Amino acid sequence: MGAPIPTTAVPAPASAEGRLDGALPPRPPRGHLAGLDGIRALAIGAVMLFHLDPDWLPGGFLGVDVFFVISGFLITTLLVRETERDGSIDLRGFWTRRARRLLPALLVVVPACILIARTVEADLLVGIRRQALGALTFSTNWLEIANGSDYFHSTSPQLFMNFWSLAVEEQFYLVWPLATIVLLWARRRLGLSWGALGAAVLAIGVVSAALMALRYDPADVTRVYYGTDTHLVGLMLGAAMAMTWAGPSRAGTTSAAWHRWRRHIIGGAGVLLAALLVLAQEGSAWTFRLGIPLVSLATAVLVLASVDRPGRLRTVLEAAPMRWIGTRSYGIYLWHWPVILVIGQDIPTAAGTSAFVWTRIWAVVVTLALADLSFRFVETPVRRLGFGGAVGAIGRRLLRVPPRARQITAASAALSVLVLAAVLLTAPDKTSTQTTLESNAAQAAAPRATQAVEVATGNPDFRMPQGKEIDVFGDSMAVGSLHALRYYFPGIQIDAKSNRRWSDGREQVAAAGDSLRRAVVLAFGTNAGSDEQTIRALLDDIGPDRMVVIVNLHADRLSRIAEDNATLAEIAKDHPNVAVADWDGAVSADPDQLQADGIHPSLSGSHVYAKVIRQAFADLSEEHTGKAVTLKELPMP
Repeated sequence: MGAPIPTTAVPAPASAEGRLDGALPPRPPRGHLAGLDGIRALAIGAVMLFHLDPDWLPGGFLGVDVFFVISGFLITTLLVRETERDGSIDLRGFWTRRARRLLPALLVVVPACILIARTVEADLLVGIRRQALGALTFSTNWLEIANGSDYFHSTSPQLFMNFWSLAVEEQFYLVWPLATIVLLWARRRLGLSWGALGAAVLAIGVVSAALMALRYDPADVTRVYYGTDTHLVGLMLGAAMAMTWAGPSRAGTTSAAWHRWRRHIIGGAGVLLAALLVLAQEGSAWTFRLGIPLVSLATAVLVLASVDRPGRLRTVLEAAPMRWIGTRSYGIYLWHWPVILVIGQDIPTAAGTSAFVWTRIWAVVVTLALADLSFRFVETPVRRLGFGGAVGAIGRRLLRVPPRARQITAASAALSVLVLAAVLLTAPDKTSTQTTLESNAAQAAAPRATQAVEVATGNPDFRMPQGKEIDVFGDSMAVGSLHALRYYFPGIQIDAKSNRRWSDGREQVAAAGDSLRRAVVLAFGTNAGSDEQTIRALLDDIGPDRMVVIVNLHADRLSRIAEDNATLAEIAKDHPNVAVADWDGAVSADPDQLQADGIHPSLSGSHVYAKVIRQAFADLSEEHTGKAVTLKELPMP
């Protein structure tokens, strides 16, 4: 999400064409375009709710697309009006204004967050040199695509993850004025109507949406979500609307149909937008193939209705709190995610608890305070005075303070620069979680024993299994718990690797063949969810004569977890030889059992992980044999 563009538009000569009995109001006067700050406020609220806890608003990440539509509309409106007024576009002036609006806050947020994060948790600085480079060059989206990052699921919490959308918008700001010059030249030269020009621009957005739909891959959603080429539909829809709004029909708002159905259209758009924010899921293909274009379309209708004429919608959007948030939405967007991460690491809590809610409230308060300070003392002075004027004002102010205070200020600034450089140079390349996983993975890489294991068909053995009777197939959760599993189940055989899915589990079980032991642990789903069809096929492969424990899932930022776990529970009910190890229930109330990523078990958490598996086998054994199983409490090694 880019900075709020100054909501100004230079009026073009009004046309009487298509007016409804002269009742059509004149174009908005030079100055404020009403309602857009209010729409920004709704968008930033949606994004924040999603980042605070995806369960609170599963489709909140679509708020970014609301920003895209606003940016496309305003930028194009400004460029068209400048051409109508002056006969040309001052590219240098445009880009200078953009730099004044965007860079000051960015140059404060990036170093400040890096220094603060270092005092809280070194894991927050993994990849920070790449992230800082992306943030300062507006290339975050492409750098993270090249790095293989995942916006929706990452074991390395990225401090500036949210800057991807800022990069997309700034790339748009760089290229679109040039494209607009060409389009407006073609309109004059070829005699094209504003409607035809808008249709041409919209076609670019349609192609981009089609690329997202066609290239969507559940294994790599980030490529189509971050990609500028695949995520242009909102920007282009806003731009197309601005082109047609410049014409005499004012994007169709002069028509009798719009006048007759205006309230119904606006109401429908509002309901559609709200429904998508509530119902859209990060793991659903339709969200990316249809949801994003629909959100963009609904936003375009609300933007058009807001700027076109007064009404109830504009009244609500122009309310003082909405405008206050909207004018600070850029700062709020920059600060909110780093603040959430830092507070989450400094005050670890479990999602769903009252303590968790209070930390989230605190994150909102801190974000709003920082955004307001940034708006007042960083963004506004530079926007009004320019970079040179703002630096000069700071210099004059420093000259008025005592020499000792100036020396302390200069020394503090120099020390901060040195510390920042040291932090960047010494930032870790891997999180503690990644280091643990890699170490454990190397130990888990030993070839499995391939001797045949006899399982009595039709007369299964449901006694509590020993370690030498258990096979584990899993992903990074099992890898991270390697030592604890071996401690609680001596002789256990573990075939696990990071990033595996249920489909990989089926391949591993098939490869085991006759060597498959009489008790099996299945631990997949963290990476791509619970694929019900594959899981049922895998259980059919294992057969009903072996004891099977499926470990359920826990992840602080994945809204699909509850649905995934419900699927696993339902599958277990249909298979008498299957039990679910409730890892989610065991750690939900105790975040200390998790690593910094909120997904993988900590050292003590790995023992909890092993214990819930042991308890699930005990429950399954007791259910089938009628004999209670006594589990010995083992000391932490």
